[in-house]
Amino acid sequence: MPRQIVNFGKSGTPKVSEKVFVQQVIGVADSLGWLCYHTWRSDHSEAGYPDLTMVKGDRLIFAELKAEGKKPEPEQRRWLDALSTATREVYIWVPSDYDRIVRLLGGEPQ
Repeated sequence: MPRQIVNFGKSGTPKVSEKVFVQQVIGVADSLGWLCYHTWRSDHSEAGYPDLTMVKGDRLIFAELKAEGKKPEPEQRRWLDALSTATREVYIWVPSDYDRIVRLLGGEPQ
């Protein structure tokens, strides 16, 4: 594996691009047994959805990764705020569940 060249900023912190940082986090998550999802081509995805969705055991993590000094965009902040307060629910849906899906999304108790 080729050696990675790391540039350091004024603070002494390594300057790492967001792309490289995403690869580093996915690599360590994978090596530690996490299931990790990353949308590689986000041009057809909902704006602002976090970079990584990771799960291991009973832990579910949504993470937006930024280069040093960068802040989340408003759409990213909206997703992060919503996900941080959400209750976890998991479903497998098929077309015949459509009416049940509409009731569930409309807030009716199941």
